[in-house]
Amino acid sequence: MRLPFRQLSDAELMAGIRAGGSQRRLYENKLYEKYQYFITDGIRKHRLAEDECASVYSDTVLAMFDNIVSDRFEGRSELKTYLYQIFTNKCVDEIRKKTTKRSSVHDAFSLDDSLLQLPDEARSIVQKLIAQSDVEKLYKHLNELGDKCRSMILSWGEGYSDDEIAQTMGYNTAAVAKTSRLRCLDKLRERFRDIL
Repeated sequence: MRLPFRQLSDAELMAGIRAGGSQRRLYENKLYEKYQYFITDGIRKHRLAEDECASVYSDTVLAMFDNIVSDRFEGRSELKTYLYQIFTNKCVDEIRKKTTKRSSVHDAFSLDDSLLQLPDEARSIVQKLIAQSDVEKLYKHLNELGDKCRSMILSWGEGYSDDEIAQTMGYNTAAVAKTSRLRCLDKLRERFRDIL
């Protein structure tokens, strides 16, 4: 007979995370799942895309783990309150990042407009060179991210679901695999932004 599901208290979650060892990951997943609804809340309140909110939530939870382990979270507020404050701040940071980048986009010239001025044969050659260069850059940046991120992104690109990726790569749930995948994609995007 299976016991009914019971939410773990803040004290139990923190003790499990601080204990480390093989149980730490279990407690980290429990904390992640307990407040996962913040993602929906962030979509509604901050008008961010789901993948942006999921990435922000992942960063929030990772920061929370660090704060618990390093005793920066002293427990003077509820875990939920502290976590939500971090999440809200990170959502605001994400909005600022988007608006700053959006305004700088208008300053750039259009490569497509420049290509239209070339004769047809030259245009197709330039487009092929650009595409080949982009693929080389992509693989270079994927290799720089490390084996786990590279495997996850390539699997996802080949059409594997987050559930399949979780099973193959040893994640406890599809949600955890999705969060890891989104973080890897963010790192990849950052590498491309750094070039521009």
